[in-house]
Amino acid sequence: MARRVVSIVPSLTEAVAATATDLLVGVTDWCTYPADLPGELPRIGGTKNPDVAAIVALRPDVVLANEEENREPDLRALRDAGLEVWVTHVRSVPEAFPELRRMLTQACGCTEPAWLAEAEAAWAAVPTGPHVVDRGPAVVPIWRRPWMVVGRDTFTGDVLARLGVRNLYEGHAERYPKVPLEELRAAGAEFVVLPDEPYEFTADDGPEAFPGVPSALVSGRLLTWYGPSLVDAPAALAAQLDAAVVRA
Repeated sequence: MARRVVSIVPSLTEAVAATATDLLVGVTDWCTYPADLPGELPRIGGTKNPDVAAIVALRPDVVLANEEENREPDLRALRDAGLEVWVTHVRSVPEAFPELRRMLTQACGCTEPAWLAEAEAAWAAVPTGPHVVDRGPAVVPIWRRPWMVVGRDTFTGDVLARLGVRNLYEGHAERYPKVPLEELRAAGAEFVVLPDEPYEFTADDGPEAFPGVPSALVSGRLLTWYGPSLVDAPAALAAQLDAAVVRA
């Protein structure tokens, strides 16, 4: 059973903290949830630039990582230093639950938490198939300068699809393509989904690029994280998406 855990993914940090906070001995600079995360926890850099030496010095039993969030050279360096690295692979909502269950029970040695069952129940209650609420075609930027959008085979895209958003770039060859703004404006979107991470889109930074098109400002944590946030994500994101329709 693990007694010392370092997490280099904010969503996985939240998952462990909501299950057994005392296991965490190191987290990233971007780990901000839960709100009562101990402030004295050592910070070991970002997801793309973790301080390998600092992590090794913490003597963790396991380092929690993700195949998309973290870079393979960093994970290799941690393994070369003799550390066990547990890497999650999540590109859809259904994949999130078994991955989290395995990580928490096998890698961390925890008892399965109640919040995980609550999250599964919350998503099971979302209408599927012909009963899905069609919220229309949209583009989903995640960055600007240059503009990048959600493309194919992503967790974010699957979350939105289950909530009735038809991502106009879900068939793109790339998972996060760079697309010129002029092309995004001409794509035929009925609204734009603007999360507050990884780029922090706000009411004053993002919507103005799409004049005449409603913008849904949504929580990046609810849209892109898999952990306790999955409990509230279906209802909260639906409300945020529908708010764009009301403002149109």
